[in-house]
Amino acid sequence: MAIAWSEKASFVEVLSRPPSLSPPVILTQDELKKIAAYKAVEFVESGMVLGLGTGSTAKHAVDRIGELLRLGKLKNIVGIPTSKKTQEQAVSLGIPLSDLDHHSTIDLAIDGADEVDPHLNLVKGRGGSLLREKMVEGTCKKFICIVDESKLVKHLGGSGLAMPVEVVPFCWKFTANKLQNLFEDSGCVAKLRNDSNGKPFVTDNGNYIVDLYLKKDIGDLQVASDAILRIAGVVEHGMFLGMATTVIVAGELGITIKNK
Repeated sequence: MAIAWSEKASFVEVLSRPPSLSPPVILTQDELKKIAAYKAVEFVESGMVLGLGTGSTAKHAVDRIGELLRLGKLKNIVGIPTSKKTQEQAVSLGIPLSDLDHHSTIDLAIDGADEVDPHLNLVKGRGGSLLREKMVEGTCKKFICIVDESKLVKHLGGSGLAMPVEVVPFCWKFTANKLQNLFEDSGCVAKLRNDSNGKPFVTDNGNYIVDLYLKKDIGDLQVASDAILRIAGVVEHGMFLGMATTVIVAGELGITIKNK
């Protein structure tokens, strides 16, 4: 199997390639993200209220929605952005926007993830928008997560990269120490996230991010989630447990759609 991208038709096809043909072109990670995003947008219908995700993968989905609106193939769409950055992107594309105060139920949300385990649990928030993402995606009827195959892990935290936790700035070191001690048995190291200028990264909500780096599986995810949220100073964490209804994975051999 090989993936062919049709620029003219602007859609993804999965094609069978006989062994005798030349080897398929190796796609970049961003091309795989775009393929997954465009596939997810096929589930969008006119009249829907949509949760618009944040990040490099979700950006492709928002671009595609804007394109289909411009072409008249989608109509009466309302978007609920999960970050200021996505809001700016959607406005530039002419996507009508609203918020949860006016639309408490969302038909469909499309967003990326930093990790996906075999049970479709996710790690999100390495882009810093985890709180708004969880608020929006927690109220939608269907949440499609779009990733390339590099995001698949055996267990959350398995990539060795950050497990984000949004915390209030007040005494953040105290909160970070609490988080590190909580997962001491998993070899946890808690680090404050900094921006490109070396100053604390500030979320859209005016909070900080403490990134947890884990050497071992943290065990029961719901127990871990509850323990994190019980720490005073924690706003929200980046584990999205049981929230994704569908995960679309783009790889070099094609697209895999996994349903809950």
